[in-house]
Amino acid sequence: MSALLDVRGLSVSFRSPRGPVRAVDGLSFAVERGETLAIVGESGSGKSAGQLALYDLLPGAEVALERCAFDGRDVASVAARRALRGREVGFVFQDPQGALHPLLTVERQLTEVLEAHEGLSRAKARERALAALEEVGVPAARERLEALPHELSGGLRQRVMIALALIARPKLVVADEPTTALDVTLQRQVLDLLRALQAERGLGVVLITHSLGVVARAADRLLVLYAGRAVETGRVADVLAAPRHPYTRALLASVPRLDGDPSRPLPAIGGAPPDLARLPHGCAFAPRCALAVERCTRERPELVPLDARALTRPVAAQHNRASACFLARELAEAPA
Repeated sequence: MSALLDVRGLSVSFRSPRGPVRAVDGLSFAVERGETLAIVGESGSGKSAGQLALYDLLPGAEVALERCAFDGRDVASVAARRALRGREVGFVFQDPQGALHPLLTVERQLTEVLEAHEGLSRAKARERALAALEEVGVPAARERLEALPHELSGGLRQRVMIALALIARPKLVVADEPTTALDVTLQRQVLDLLRALQAERGLGVVLITHSLGVVARAADRLLVLYAGRAVETGRVADVLAAPRHPYTRALLASVPRLDGDPSRPLPAIGGAPPDLARLPHGCAFAPRCALAVERCTRERPELVPLDARALTRPVAAQHNRASACFLARELAEAPA
C-alpha cells in the first residue's frame, strides 16, 4: 500500500536583494496512515516553510517538486495541492490567536468550512460544529460557539484550532508547534487529544516542533532538518537512543535530563545557523561541528542509509534509518 503522503525533492526559495534564499532544499519524506512524522530543527531550518509552501500557504514562496502524491493521487500541481486544504489536509497553526479570525465567532469559523467543502446548511453545519467542539473536550461547548477567540483561554483556543482542523474529517493533519505557549499540563492534554483522535480516525500527522520532549511523547518517526536539508531520519526510539548525526546529538545534549547534574551547565551548540543565501560549499553544519574533518568543508554529504553495507548509496525508502554525515559509520559505533 502506498503512503498517504509521499513528497520527493521539495525545494522552497524566496527572492531577496542578495539573490535567492533557499529555505528548503531537496527534501523528501513520506507519511503513512495512522502515523505521526515529527519534523524538528532550530528556527530557520525549514520546518514550517516546507509544509506551508507545499500547500500554497506561504506568499512569495517559489516551490519546486520532483513528485508529490496524496492517497495514491498525483498532486504535484499547485492547484491540486491547494485543493487538499481543509478537506483532506487540516492545519493546526502555531498561534491560534493569530490563526483564528478575531471578529468571527467560533461557530462561524467552524461552520464556514463545512459550508464551503460539504455544502451543508447553516443549521446542519452548526450541529457538526457543536459535535466537533465536544469531541475535542471543550467544556460548555454550546456556549463557546458564540464566543470570539479573545474571550477564550489559550488552551481553549488551541482546542478550537484542532476542532477546525478536523471538522471536515481530513486524512492528514499538519500540526505546527501545537503546544507553543501552553503550560506543561495543557501541552500533555493537547498531545494526548491529538493521539486519541488519530487512533480513532487513522489520521496521518505531520508534527512540526522544536521540542524533543514532544517528539518522544507524540511521534512515530523523526525527520531532523538543518539549513533546509534532512540530516537524519528514522524511528523516534532509534534516533533518540542512538543519534547518528552530530547535529541531532547536539540537540539531544541540550535537553535537560532528570538524572543529570543540576550544577553543570547544559551544552550549547556553538556559532549560529548558516546564512541561507550564502551556504558553505560542504556540510552546512561543519562550521559548528566539533567532529568536522577537512572533507566536510568541501563536499556536501547526502542522506544515506545506516546499513553498513549501503552507507555510500543515497537513501531511497523514506522510512530507512539514515544520516547525512560522512562520519555516520563512526557515530554508529560510538556511544551517544
